[in-house]
Amino acid sequence: MPGFRPGVSAFRFTNSFDVQPLLALRLPGLPWGLGIGDASRGLCGGMIFAVRDLFEAGLAAPPDVESPRRGSPLYGYLVRRLVASFDLPRGVARYYGLMRAADTYPQPRRGVAWWPGTGRQDRRGSTSDPRGSTSDGPGSVPNRSGSVPGRPGGALGRLGVGRRSLADEWPRIRLDLDSGRLAPIGVITVHSADPLKLGLNHQVLAYAYTQVDTAVTLRVYDPNTPLERADDVTMSFDLADAGGDAGRVRITHSIAIGGRPVRAFFHSRYRWADPRPALRAHVAGRP
Repeated sequence: MPGFRPGVSAFRFTNSFDVQPLLALRLPGLPWGLGIGDASRGLCGGMIFAVRDLFEAGLAAPPDVESPRRGSPLYGYLVRRLVASFDLPRGVARYYGLMRAADTYPQPRRGVAWWPGTGRQDRRGSTSDPRGSTSDGPGSVPNRSGSVPGRPGGALGRLGVGRRSLADEWPRIRLDLDSGRLAPIGVITVHSADPLKLGLNHQVLAYAYTQVDTAVTLRVYDPNTPLERADDVTMSFDLADAGGDAGRVRITHSIAIGGRPVRAFFHSRYRWADPRPALRAHVAGRP
């Protein structure tokens, strides 16, 4: 992305906040607010959305080196953008669905095909089309230059989360970057059906990529990474894995997520929000 570098364009503080509620819900008859959420689990989604807001507005991030305190205008802005990044209820459902899904699925026996999006099998031939013709499944992408092979039809069955990331989500991320837009990405780091582990997932902001044959390296802004290393964070994968056998997709990265793997990723929905009111209030409130 021309003109964008995390070390210059992003916040100078990292995604580290005190144990404190994200929001305080006022209830009738109670003299205090009911705390909701925990800021110490991170505001990564709010930070990447705010950075894109600022970049699209042509504004510099505040020079603060310490994360804002609860009750400050900047903190409130980051929390609002965090909630927006969840894309409720759809976004949370995507995180949870990908957390639960497997890295690989058993492939159908010869002559048996999966109907895309269902657990049904079709013994009429090696096609997932109920009319008996061969077609790519829903969500397929054209096999144009720079893209992955189209999502397989019934002949290859269901896709694990890594292959779905490459087949469905990478083209959307690439479209943002090729169009001159920063691309927000949800990152799946755990395999669990426990909703309490949703907070172990992460969000980053892609700003550039390189591709050599089928090998892709994304450069991303990671709110967890200190400023001095912010320009060196990457996530890499090979598009050949999307159209190969049923094996697990290998996604390497240098994102600061405590050594956890990146199992999958998806392109997050984003709508711009004007950061100027929060910035003006933030500057006015400085000592």
